Amino acid sequence: MQIFTIENSLVSQKEKLLLFVLACLNFTHIMDFMIMMPLGPQLMRYFSISPQEFALLVSAYSFSAGLSGFMVAFIADRFPRKQIMLTAYIGFIVGTLACAMAPTFWLLMAARTFAGVFGGVLGAQVMSIVGDVFEYERRARAMGVVMTAFSVASVVGVPLGLYLATEISWHAPFWFVGILGIVVIGLIWLYVPRLDGHLKERAQTTHHPLEAVTHILHDSNQLRALLLTSVIMLGHFSIIPFISPYLTINAGFGENQLYLIYAVGGALTLFTSPQVGKLADRKGKYPVFVVFALLSTLPMWLITNMWTNSLVIVLGTAAIFFVFSNGRLVPTQAMTSSVVLPQHRGSFMAINSSLQLLMQAVAVYLAGIVIQKAPDGKLLHYDWVGYGAMVLITLSIFIARRVKPVM
Repeated sequence: MQIFTIENSLVSQKEKLLLFVLACLNFTHIMDFMIMMPLGPQLMRYFSISPQEFALLVSAYSFSAGLSGFMVAFIADRFPRKQIMLTAYIGFIVGTLACAMAPTFWLLMAARTFAGVFGGVLGAQVMSIVGDVFEYERRARAMGVVMTAFSVASVVGVPLGLYLATEISWHAPFWFVGILGIVVIGLIWLYVPRLDGHLKERAQTTHHPLEAVTHILHDSNQLRALLLTSVIMLGHFSIIPFISPYLTINAGFGENQLYLIYAVGGALTLFTSPQVGKLADRKGKYPVFVVFALLSTLPMWLITNMWTNSLVIVLGTAAIFFVFSNGRLVPTQAMTSSVVLPQHRGSFMAINSSLQLLMQAVAVYLAGIVIQKAPDGKLLHYDWVGYGAMVLITLSIFIARRVKPVM
């Protein structure tokens, strides 16, 4: 297991600084992805597009990210973690700035695709670095800290992005992420170590060009981990992109109140995510996963069958949706990063991230097919999507039971 080669008295501070930089990277990466979904009502109105076209716009990023992540899997363990992360992040920021300047629907689609090509590499590198630096007994806790970036993106990033979009234009949130990303590039350059211990381990053996795939295909445990990722993403992301359009169009929730959904949900997960990580390390990853997976089906049903624009009910439902869904993902990340040894972790996590993104794209696209627009503009069959998601999340419990760590 790779650790920092420094004095014990400084290890904690080094780790904290590394987690901070990774969280900053995740914040910009997640905000860039998340902001597209609450911007749904504005983009559908601005470009005069259908739910299917909006779904295509959202899935363009995930699809291109999934493909690029898969290709990088063949080289991920042949370079230092920092080198791949820095290269990918620079490309991602260039793509985000292109989104900020896109004047038409199709140019925005192209810019999202470009950003996805590089963004698809980032998630896997973050998870690989956490897996390399933190031993299994502390890994869920570290994952929980890094995943607080999702909470901060929800509490600060999305509300700020919606405010900028409302007061200036929908281009403004992408300018914000792009400019902030330039600062994060500097933090990565200064504070992320080279992390090349896996190269020394790989140098002791010979490797086939298709090793990343063949190694997975010959390991049923890794295949089960990938199946777990696929099923969870299919369920989770079939619901998320249409929350904002459904609440505003069908339930009559105000567009100027959408930021509250992300602010409240994100604020809660900011505190619950690290606690779930600690709980998973103490009580076991799988038992904690089961509890939160089952709990998450309740807000899935409530959101996809929302009947009122009551602020209390909508925010209460959104709050438990964020908390339970995030609580399910923390132990999942810890489990999937632990089914492979360090010398193969970069490639496996790249394929896992690729599959995750591809399943997100498939989920959004399929949901866009199921959901139809009625003559009065309301969205139909969102509840069908919810029922399907609940079945998939329940199925994931049985798959996760057979995913075993190899440390």
